[in-house]
This record gives sequence, structure tokens and C-alpha cells, in this order.
Amino acid sequence: VSTGNGCGHTLLAPHSGTLSSKNYPGTYPNHTVCRWRLRAPLGTSLLLAFGDVDLEPSEHCAHSSLLLSDPQAGTAYGPYCRNSVPSAPLLVTNSSSVTVLFNSTSHLSGRGLLLSYATSQHPAVVEWEAEHPLTPLTVRFSVYCPAGCKDIHGDIWGNPSQGYRDTSVLCKAAVHAGVIADELGGQVTLSRQKGVTLYESAFANGLHSKRGSLSEKRLIFHKVGGPEFPSCCLLSPACDDVLEVAAFNASSWWHEVDQLGQARDWVAKRAALGTAGHSWAAEPGAETAWLELDLGTRRNVTGITTKGSSEQHDYYVTSYRVSSSRDGKNWKPYRASGGQEDKVFEGNTDSHGEVSNAFIPPIVARYVR
Repeated sequence: VSTGNGCGHTLLAPHSGTLSSKNYPGTYPNHTVCRWRLRAPLGTSLLLAFGDVDLEPSEHCAHSSLLLSDPQAGTAYGPYCRNSVPSAPLLVTNSSSVTVLFNSTSHLSGRGLLLSYATSQHPAVVEWEAEHPLTPLTVRFSVYCPAGCKDIHGDIWGNPSQGYRDTSVLCKAAVHAGVIADELGGQVTLSRQKGVTLYESAFANGLHSKRGSLSEKRLIFHKVGGPEFPSCCLLSPACDDVLEVAAFNASSWWHEVDQLGQARDWVAKRAALGTAGHSWAAEPGAETAWLELDLGTRRNVTGITTKGSSEQHDYYVTSYRVSSSRDGKNWKPYRASGGQEDKVFEGNTDSHGEVSNAFIPPIVARYVR
């Protein structure tokens, strides 16, 4: 939990998390305080990674400070500020509970602080893996990304299918690629390969990547037991094929008659990605609307891509929820990992671009709404 008026971006999950001071990486405000209480599952201990500690220097860090305490062992770490920084970027504790205290008085400069943590079950360190043949431009490695990477300051260039410019924020790119859920974090496996001339932008999992120029190397994310994660309409168990839809159904459809008296039907079957011309649309004025995809048999669905209707119209869906069913009668709403509320997916911002969202964990169902 976090309390106080000096708390910035904070996501505290059971096995990892990310926290920052208010306005980070801009100058933190005067006269603020924030206290974070971190707790790991019993039988594990906490590891804290100091991403950035930039607090205005003062004698004994009296003006602004970061202080960590381990109530179980009665140990304190700090206080830290710009002239008294942590001796190592990773603090390994022997406790499952740590209190992080940040406070500021009057000051002129300083970005504040950025910390992440993980449990001893998921050490936040890079583990290099042997690969044969191992070339200078192809290096495969694994790293644990803490929860809360999505809203960390920094840019990413590229997309899941072609890879990311190696200057991208790694764990933020992993969320964009759909290999981890931001609310939980997790282990990612990737390789550093030869770069490409141009990195195309994409909107996926609530993140916009940038269009980037040539870099010497690029990062490719890998799914466990499968290849890199591509952008598809409905993804198969192997994550590299579009699932076929046996039938489309919808709550309603729009029977349009234009000013010239010409009719156009925006029926459910026109919802297939890649359909030429107009798409599906619900009846105008409908307060609730749904589109249903029948996969013909139970499948493992790992993601979805949506697109608007660009033919003479600027229509698109900005957000949506997902439900699934194995029999077409009993429906289960999709919720964020460990969440109690239905997950709202970010949709499109225009009528022509594609937007991808990953299902972590995947959906096992025949019907998807």
C-alpha cells in the first residue's frame, strides 16, 4: 500500500512492483511525503532495484531523503539523496516486508526516485543463456520485468512482429509486445539480433510505440514454446496463426439508407479483419452492443486485433470488454490477472490503424464476445 501526497506512479503486485515519486522524472514537489509498504509472500524475501535516486543534496540528506526499513530485522537503509547514493543498484534483503519512506522539504532540483522490486523467487537480474552458435549479433537472454513497466518514462520504437530498436525501454517493450501483463510483470526471454532500416510504430496493449530509424541491433521477444509474438486478429496456441471464425453473430446491425436512398447493411459477418468495404456496426442508438465470434471448437486464444471502418466513414471502437463461453450459454467476463473487475481494453484512435491486445492469461473458449 502507499500513503501520502508525494506518491507518483505506483503499482504494487504480490511478486513485483514499481514505484516513483510525484512528477517523476520531472522535479519532485516541495513539502511532500510518501510511504510505501512492500510485502512479499511468506517464505520469500524482497529485492529492491534502485532505478533512479536523484534528490537534492544536503547534509545528512536533511532536505529530501529516501529511507528504507526492515521491521522484521530492525534494519534501516539510508537515508539516501544525491550526495549519499545507494552503494549498489540492487538491495537484497532477508525480509518479506520493507517500508520505503520518501520526503521532501524546500528544494530547487531533483528528478526524485524510481524503484522496482521483486521477490527472491523472481530475482530482477539478467540471466545469460548459452546458445549455439553464438554470434556477436545474436544473443539470447532472460530477464524478470516487474509489474508497472507500462507507465515508466521512456520511449519504445518498433512492434512485436519486426522487433524493437535496442534503445527502447526493455520491459515497457515487453508489455507492448504482449509477452507480460503490466499488472503482474514476469519473466521474458528475448534475443538481440541485427537491426533493421526502419522500425514501424504500432498501438498495442495500451501503448504507442514510435517510428524509428536504423539501429545496429534490435530486440526480439519470444513466447515460451513458440516464436516471437506477432500481430494477428485472433491468435492461435502457437501464436503465429490467425484463428478461423466459423460464424459471426451480433446484438444488432445497422441497416443504413443514405441520402440517395441506397441501402447498405453493416452485418456481423463483415467484422472479419481484412474485409473490403464497410465493416459491422450495431444499430444506431443501441445502449449496449456486442459482436460474437464462433471459433467452431474450443481454442486457446492469446490475443485480438481490432480495426475501424475506413470506407467513407470515420467509425471505430475506442474501448471494449471481452467475454467468453465454451457452450454459448454461460459467459465469463475477462478480467485482468488477479483482478476483480472486468478488464477494459483500449481500442482504436482512428478508423484505419490496427490495435492489438494480448490475453494474459489466454482465453480457452469456443465463443468470444
